[in-house]
Amino acid sequence: MSLNKAPKNHVFYRNQNWHYPRIERGEGIYLYGEDGKKYVDGCSGSAVANIGHGNKEVAEFAKEQTERIAFTHLSRWTVDVIEDCAEKVASWCPDGLDYVYFVSGGSEATETAMKMARQYFVERDGVQSSKWKVISKWNSYHGATLGALSMTGTIERRRIYDPMLTNFPKIAQFYHYRNPWGAETLYETSVLAAKELETEILRHGAQNIAAFITEPVVGSAAPGAHPEKVYFDMVREICDKYDILLIMDEVMAGSGRTGKTMASEHFDVKPDIIAVAKGLSSGYTPMGAAVCNEKVFNTIMVEGTGNFIHGHTYASNPLSCGIALKVMEIIEREKFIENGAAQGDYLIEKMQDLYKYPIVGDIRGKGLMIGMEFVQDKETKEPFDSSMKMNAKINNACMEEGLVLYPGGGSANGKGDHVLIAPPINISRDEVDTLFEKMENGIKKVCESL
Repeated sequence: MSLNKAPKNHVFYRNQNWHYPRIERGEGIYLYGEDGKKYVDGCSGSAVANIGHGNKEVAEFAKEQTERIAFTHLSRWTVDVIEDCAEKVASWCPDGLDYVYFVSGGSEATETAMKMARQYFVERDGVQSSKWKVISKWNSYHGATLGALSMTGTIERRRIYDPMLTNFPKIAQFYHYRNPWGAETLYETSVLAAKELETEILRHGAQNIAAFITEPVVGSAAPGAHPEKVYFDMVREICDKYDILLIMDEVMAGSGRTGKTMASEHFDVKPDIIAVAKGLSSGYTPMGAAVCNEKVFNTIMVEGTGNFIHGHTYASNPLSCGIALKVMEIIEREKFIENGAAQGDYLIEKMQDLYKYPIVGDIRGKGLMIGMEFVQDKETKEPFDSSMKMNAKINNACMEEGLVLYPGGGSANGKGDHVLIAPPINISRDEVDTLFEKMENGIKKVCESL
């Protein structure tokens, strides 16, 4: 870590304190630095590069599509790849979610879902409809735009923007390791977390609630945390009971990341709207989408005004739609989702051995979306003091070993340290072994330094 605050160049980087190694190229699960160092991309950037780097088939297709047609505006035109990509995305979603609004990324996708929910009730009940609030959860992340950030429950990401945010209701996450009820089993945590939704609806009045948004498997805020199926059974029933739409944020967990096309499949739940992005295009182009069911679509577009009051310049960009379609075709053809499920099970099993290290508090996840949390005291689950910057220590130690993980923190009331392990889903068994060896070496180094 560099403390030199002088400008590095003309780029407005996210963190001026960080030294940014310059990457020359990527191939498969590896990134190659300009200095010749080789890194295992153990987090796919940010759970994005699902099919890895440097895929020549995608590159060749992108060239052809660029030469044919790279841009049209959705308000005036359609293109074959837009329609074909929408059909493919719908086929990856739970049955009944058939209508796809393409955007450029995850924040746009969740905000589009929120606006869809609001317009659904306006079209159905009139502009006087009082249903506008979106219930979300603490220890969640739904994006960086002001609307998406209003739904986000990560304190540090919200803090300086708080005066600008809508004060949407928040409930506790199905985060079993730090559940607030003292529940002993994941099943019990799942039931109690679902009951909180009904309590919060009644507190605000169902007539004021438009939607509930949740991740099926939590991403950066509490990576790898997930409930038992009973959670979504109860949530679906509660939403139906109180006339509330269920939005599933699959921006990180979807598109094959957890061993299913969409993580919703693990829980046999059918949301009203799904937000997807990241792995949808595997980083080969900015891409996201909000996918809704017939009830929402028909109310707005068939029985209603037929005009969704929303839009972005790159909504349904034909180049991005074509690339995303090609990525999904490759994933299906090469059976990468099945591979990711198998390698994820293998990696999680190997990671159980990491509990021998005194700082490893919890390991959880599905498929190749795995979280590992670090603590100062395993018995009390006491987190390290923030001044220790433990997630940075782990990250730096693994970087020295040639492994890139996705560090995060704040899940323990603003404290806490964790990493997300989410390599490309086409990773091989031997490459999993390499990743694990580098990760263990990094953890061991940190423990020795303490």
